[in-house]
Amino acid sequence: MRSLLFVPADSPRKLEKSLASGADAVIVDLEDSIAPANKEAARVGARDFLTAAKALTKRPLLMLRVNALDSGLVERDLDVVMAAAPDAVMLPKSRRGADVQHLSVKLAVREAERDLPDGSTTILPIATETAGAIFGLASYAGASSRLMGLTWGAEDLAAELAAETNRLTDGTYADAFRLARALTLFAARAAGVDPIDTVYPNFRDLAGLRAECEAARRDGFVAKMAIHPGQIAVINDVFTPSAEAVARAKTIVAAFAADPAAGVLNLDGAMIDRPHLKQAERLLARI
Repeated sequence: MRSLLFVPADSPRKLEKSLASGADAVIVDLEDSIAPANKEAARVGARDFLTAAKALTKRPLLMLRVNALDSGLVERDLDVVMAAAPDAVMLPKSRRGADVQHLSVKLAVREAERDLPDGSTTILPIATETAGAIFGLASYAGASSRLMGLTWGAEDLAAELAAETNRLTDGTYADAFRLARALTLFAARAAGVDPIDTVYPNFRDLAGLRAECEAARRDGFVAKMAIHPGQIAVINDVFTPSAEAVARAKTIVAAFAADPAAGVLNLDGAMIDRPHLKQAERLLARI
């Protein structure tokens, strides 16, 4: 999974267009993009869209972003939309691993009620949207078998911190937000799940998006979220391993397979060791 596209659940036109966007995952949003008065209609729209999309032969991963656990809205979100059996649920404003466990219980009940396989609905938390959540990042490791990844958010965090902006004049993140991003990467790897980078809000600036994607890939992120279909091609291009990278990874794996007792090998004049093998295996697992 390289790209995840947010789509408001109360826009049938945008939902339909999302299926042709090329996104690996579509996030049907019931939270920030939906006005309070439209929540119920959005739930019905999400359910109907997901039901129809799940029947398609070729489709993206279908994810539902519910409202936050403390909003008083998540029970109704799940009661209505779990009938459509989304592949995954995005949990906004997650504070710690216990929040994933809390949501997991809610999902287990609704899976049982609808004769869905236990554990079939995975969870992707947005793990940095509150100040306190930073201190809970280590708790995601081992929290739930449903955990599919970790991502972070810079917009809600800026509001939480009363920051004037989350980016510097050159477009890069200010220190507090760089810290949140880095800690999410560490927490995801510690939990053994995919680290997923946050959105790039200026959807017209494709050069800036590409630069941010390349920096994220360099640091270890494997995917990026998007707010506009026009961003998907760039994200997919950057996060798709190149033919050269795939060939190199296969060569490393083959070299260690031919000499399984080796700790260090000489490959094309360069020394490679077990960390290189681990990186190669991870890259090949993504194709």
